[in-house]
Amino acid sequence: MLLINIRQLLGTHTANQFLRGEAMAQLPTIPNAYLRIHDGRIADFGPMSELRDQLDEEVVDALDRLVLPAWCDSHTHLVFAGCRESEFVDKLKGLTYAEIAARGGGIQNSARTLQQTSEAELYRSAKERLQEIMRTGTGAVEIKSGYGLTVADELKMLRVIKRLRADHEITIKSTFLGAHAIPSRLQGDKEAYIREIIEDMLPVIAREGLADYIDVFCEKGFFELRETRRILQAGKRFGLRPKLHANQLNNFGAVQLGVDENALSVDHLENIGKAEIASLRDSNTIPTLLPGAAFFLRMNYPPARQMIDAGLGVALATDYNPGSAPSGNIPYLLALSCIQMRMLPEEGINALTLNGACAMEVQDELGSIAPGKKANLILSKPVPSLAYLPYAFGNNWVDRVIINGKTVHQSYPSYAEVEDLR
Repeated sequence: MLLINIRQLLGTHTANQFLRGEAMAQLPTIPNAYLRIHDGRIADFGPMSELRDQLDEEVVDALDRLVLPAWCDSHTHLVFAGCRESEFVDKLKGLTYAEIAARGGGIQNSARTLQQTSEAELYRSAKERLQEIMRTGTGAVEIKSGYGLTVADELKMLRVIKRLRADHEITIKSTFLGAHAIPSRLQGDKEAYIREIIEDMLPVIAREGLADYIDVFCEKGFFELRETRRILQAGKRFGLRPKLHANQLNNFGAVQLGVDENALSVDHLENIGKAEIASLRDSNTIPTLLPGAAFFLRMNYPPARQMIDAGLGVALATDYNPGSAPSGNIPYLLALSCIQMRMLPEEGINALTLNGACAMEVQDELGSIAPGKKANLILSKPVPSLAYLPYAFGNNWVDRVIINGKTVHQSYPSYAEVEDLR
């Protein structure tokens, strides 16, 4: 495939490095460009004036369109059974999370439903969601377990993720999040569940190669600091690098624990201060912000502007899940991040491409436009500028999505284009 007359080719970074501070606002761009794809990878690109030959290939005229790397969504809970819109209505009526949980809602609700759902049905619904997010430009995604809360059901979730990875072109990373909540069957005996995670779940996960990472919901009332460290260290013994749900509800040392355990990322960060920013600045742990959850729960947004101005880099991710962020739509997430967290459009795109790829350890293959990288690309509809993408927050500006050199989504032609075809 040869893309020609690209209005702007975005994200032509020369290094596969996590972007920090002022570098986050730098989005290398080539105007009036071409890009050639061969064997599913980016072969070459540059200004149209340098395009010398045209091979036997499909030619796509990208006139007035932007081309950018496909999104890398480094934090989702995409495998789940059933939605929780009734709890959404309860929240609108004024019920608190604690009151909803007391009624059997929250994570326990999702766990009960998943435990009653077959692996085949779980795969079918997750496949639909995966295809849904690909249509809005996602080309790589991390998916967590955590709604099983039994040995059999956590393994069921991870096996579904493994099957999704085998059946789809999209790059998928798998995270074991057995420490998402204390199952209702073991309320009052958290220690028994921690032993179950370490002694019964982790050995099977390692033996079957079911996960890349281990995660813990580190929060007061869920898994405290000492318990989180114990679970993460057990995961490391089985070859799983830590990720961490940190500082969503409370600021009590979770970020510093993640840094100390060399976590790949600490995610959420709605409640952080100067000490957490300083700890992250001196580390290789990636701060990953999930503003979709803050939006849906009407919480304070993570302080992205403060973090970037202090020299940190950030990744952005959807947190796609049935309870607190029931959307995997990254074009909307980009707009939300710019509008509510004052991120520049260039910062938002970098956070969702190269920095997101780093938060999944796929930056050598994805996240930027570079020779030899996988041809995971988004073509916009005709738009006036880069800033239009987050500005037009309700518009579907994604025209075509290419994964591994293959078109996986293309908009229907407009009325004018249909008339031209006639």
